[in-house]
Amino acid sequence: MEKKPIKIMETVLRDAHQSLIATRMPTDMMLPIVDKMDKVGYHAVECWGGATFDASLRFLKEDPWERLRKLRDGFKNTKLQMLFRGQNILGYRPYADDVVDSFVEKSIANGIDIIRIFDCLNDLRNLQAAVNATNKIKQREGRGHAQIALSYTLGDAYTLEYWVDMAKKIEEMGADSICIKDMAGLLVPYKASEMIGAMKAATKLPIQLHTHYTSGVASMTYLKAVEAGVDVIDCAISPFAMGTSQPATEVMVETFKGTPYDTGYDQNVLAEIADYFRPYRDECLASGLLNPKVMGVDIKTLLYQVPGGMLSNMVSQLKEQNAEDKYYDVLREIPAVRKDLGEPPLVTPSSQIVGTQAVFNVLMGERYKMATKETKAVLRGEYGQTVKPMSQEVIDKVIPGEKRITCRPADLIENEMDKLESEMKEWKQQEEDVLSYALFPQVATDFFKYRQAQQEKVDMTQADTKNGAYPV
Repeated sequence: MEKKPIKIMETVLRDAHQSLIATRMPTDMMLPIVDKMDKVGYHAVECWGGATFDASLRFLKEDPWERLRKLRDGFKNTKLQMLFRGQNILGYRPYADDVVDSFVEKSIANGIDIIRIFDCLNDLRNLQAAVNATNKIKQREGRGHAQIALSYTLGDAYTLEYWVDMAKKIEEMGADSICIKDMAGLLVPYKASEMIGAMKAATKLPIQLHTHYTSGVASMTYLKAVEAGVDVIDCAISPFAMGTSQPATEVMVETFKGTPYDTGYDQNVLAEIADYFRPYRDECLASGLLNPKVMGVDIKTLLYQVPGGMLSNMVSQLKEQNAEDKYYDVLREIPAVRKDLGEPPLVTPSSQIVGTQAVFNVLMGERYKMATKETKAVLRGEYGQTVKPMSQEVIDKVIPGEKRITCRPADLIENEMDKLESEMKEWKQQEEDVLSYALFPQVATDFFKYRQAQQEKVDMTQADTKNGAYPV
C-alpha cells in the first residue's frame, strides 16, 4: 500500500479543556509548552474559538485576542485553528454580515490559519458569509482556510445520501475542507467507514473527523475512518483525553506506527508534552474543576442519542423542580420535541432548546402548554431552515398566525459595526475590542473596566465611582 500518513489536530488548548474543565485553562498554563508542541509536526493546533472567548473574558479576566497573539508568536511552524459558530460567530445570536466579515478578518490578522465553521441546524446559508470572508482574505493575502463542519446526528433525514449531498454542496460553496463534527460521540466505527468512503468518492476536498470519547467508541471510529481514507483526526494529549474529550494523541500515533498511516510523530516529544500537562490535570482533579464523572464512558449517549452536557443540564432542571422521577419521561419526550422542530442536530444551542422544551412538556402535563422564547424562535425560522419540515400543529399552537422567516435569517439584520462601536467607544483600546463587545456586551464591558483598573493601578473596590475619586 502507498503511504498515507494520517494527520492529527491537537485539541488540548481548546476543545479538550472546554470538554473536561469548562474552558478554564489560562493562557499562562499554555505558553511554557508551546515551543515543545511546535516540534511535533501536528496538522494544526486548535487553540481558540468555541467557548474560549467567553470564558477568557468572563472567568479568567483575560483578553482572548491577546491570548491568540501570544500563541501565534510561540507557534512558528504549526497552523492554528479555531471553531466558529457560523452567523452566530462565538456568541448566541445571529450577527450582521459586517460583524462576521470583521471577525474573520481580525481572527486571521491575529494569527488564525484555519477557521472551522459550523451551524447548529446544518443550514449552509448560515455559513456562506464566513466562508466568503475567509476566501476574500485568502485571495488578498494568501492566508486563511475555510473548513465547513457538518454537525453529525442520527434520524430519518440523515441518510448516507444526505451527507454525500452536503459534501458536494460544501465544495460548491468554496470551502477548503470538510469536517464531520460528532459532538455527542454517536458515530460508530462501521458507519464512519461507510460515510467517509462515500464522501471521499463524491468530493475532492480533504475530510477531517472530530468526535468525543463520551460513548466509548471514538478510538475504534478513528481506526475505521483512517482506513476509509479520512485525512485528519482530532486528538488530545493523554492527560486531557478520553471521557467527554477526544481520543489520546499518543495512542493514535502508536496505533498507526509501522503502517501506511504512520504519523511519523516522535513519542518522546509527545511524552514530554503529557508530562507537562499531568500535574495541571491533578490540580484540576484536586480542586474539583475536573469532575471524575466526565472521565468515564456514558453509554446513555448512544442509547438516547443525547449529548452528555444536555443530559446533565436536564437532570439539574428536574432536580430544581423536585421532579427527578420524571427522568425517563423526559428522555422519551426529547426525540418527540426534536421531531416537532424539524429534527435538528443536537448541538449548542439546539440541544439546550430541545431539552428544556421536553422538560416543560413533561412537567406541565400538556405538550407546548408553555413554550420557551427559544422554541418560538426556532419555529419562526430565526435560526434557519431545518432538514425536515416542522410540525404544523405545534406551529399553530405555539406561534398562531405569526409570520415565519423563509430567507437566510441574517438577510434581515442591518449592518451593526458602526452602532456597536459608538456604544462602546469609551472602552476601545484596539479594533478588536469592538468585536468582543459585539459578542458579549455586558461581559466585555466588565472586562474593559477591570483592564482599565489594572492599567491605572486603581483598586475598584475602594473607588468612589459616584464622585469619580479613585485612591491609587
